[in-house]
Amino acid sequence: MKVLQVLPSLEGGGVERGTLEIASALVEAGHSSYVLSSGGRLVSELEAAGSSHIQWNIGDKTPLALLQVRKLRNWLLSQDFDIVHLRSRMPAWVVWLAWKKMDPHTRPRLISTVHGLHSVNRYSEIVTCGERVIAVSEAVRSYILDNYPRTDPKKIALIYRGVDADEFPFAYHAGASWQDAWYQQYPQLKGQIVVTLPGRLTRLKGHLSFLDAIANLRARGFDIYGLIVGGIDPKRKAYAEEIKERVVSLGLEGCIIFTGQRNDMREIYSVSNLVLSLSSKPESFGRTVLEALSMGIPVLAYDHGGVHEILSYLFPEGLIPLNDNALLTEKMVEVLLGPPVEVKPNDRFLLSNMRSKTISLYESLVSS
Repeated sequence: MKVLQVLPSLEGGGVERGTLEIASALVEAGHSSYVLSSGGRLVSELEAAGSSHIQWNIGDKTPLALLQVRKLRNWLLSQDFDIVHLRSRMPAWVVWLAWKKMDPHTRPRLISTVHGLHSVNRYSEIVTCGERVIAVSEAVRSYILDNYPRTDPKKIALIYRGVDADEFPFAYHAGASWQDAWYQQYPQLKGQIVVTLPGRLTRLKGHLSFLDAIANLRARGFDIYGLIVGGIDPKRKAYAEEIKERVVSLGLEGCIIFTGQRNDMREIYSVSNLVLSLSSKPESFGRTVLEALSMGIPVLAYDHGGVHEILSYLFPEGLIPLNDNALLTEKMVEVLLGPPVEVKPNDRFLLSNMRSKTISLYESLVSS
């Protein structure tokens, strides 16, 4: 097969990572893999794994992007793709408008993935335009059926996102050299109880609730440290400052550490006693929750969205009703100071499953 995946850019993030994972699976299976985006730091990794990148910006959220429809249609006619896979709303509009006027007998088969629980409107409905629509969780499937009744339930395919069991192995311990460098950078963490909140500094990730929880435990005499792992969103610098001001107002200077963006999450999870996920809005999946749980690290998270499905299967004790921060505090004490907890080994949300099911979906469409 000759497969094209389309998304706004390849700078980084869950959608981008999933695109690369399917691209490498296609190459390994002997297919031809192409990705169309405006580019970004992941392009070199994509190409090194054997895929081709077409640099074309059709992801800007502006009506001007629609001026590229005819040009894109002509290009698609010249390429003879078997599958076009849409992963984002604005590019989906441009591609769909180009695709729908191509000859139905010769045009590529169209797949779209709903990666997020977007605001409900006609603009967002385009993510259901595929001949088959991939939902990355049961929460997403329900979102589609509840909000876009014109979508035929039979064309929705539930394919969970997953993690690589080799990349995030159960009971993993960071190597000595990594630990030496880590504790040289953060000597105050050595031998301490560490609670980690991964995620970029955006308000919906719940950093303020995280700080309140750490403050509550320290006020009760528990000597714990909070680790905030994630980069600053350039559009939300004021929020990053608000977080730092809250640290000062709660008297948490010295026991809250901002690491910035890191590429060694596996090692950071391994030196964490507990991971939190406190998103105020339901997430479509919850990759960081799954990464930590796959390693056997307990996670406490608000009980909504795709996170509910992951925790219900692997560690149901970690589910906290939305914004019930009193229970969150009690659960933190229970997990950190009580008897050791057991996380079920991950045998459901696996990258290998996601790759094989996605390629099987491609093949079934092409063969039909």
